[in-house]
Amino acid sequence: MTNTDSDITLARMQQLVDRWITTTGVRYFSPLTNMAILAEETGEVARIMARRHGDQSWKPGERHDLADELADMLWVIAAIANQEGIDLDRAFMNNLDKKNIRDKERHKLNPKLTDKQNQQ
Repeated sequence: MTNTDSDITLARMQQLVDRWITTTGVRYFSPLTNMAILAEETGEVARIMARRHGDQSWKPGERHDLADELADMLWVIAAIANQEGIDLDRAFMNNLDKKNIRDKERHKLNPKLTDKQNQQ
């Protein structure tokens, strides 16, 4: 397993996560623990976004690595998907199809998205 692959599918990500967890990581955490970890990682992304784009300032020594925190979230999502038997490639494409049908005109007709005053 190398970190030099620049193109990766969701299926490959799931395979890599599974291989790491079942060898280096020994075993999967419980699904509930993984859900709590996902919430924790989501909070870390929120902290960075609040400081980068919101009104909060950085605390001394705080990490600013949004890419790493987003990758942590992807890792845990892959682990949860593996535990639940979900193919994320298929799930993502099904979700995209759903959005293309349900939201085909929705956002184009949303004055909050098209009104120039709201684009500040």
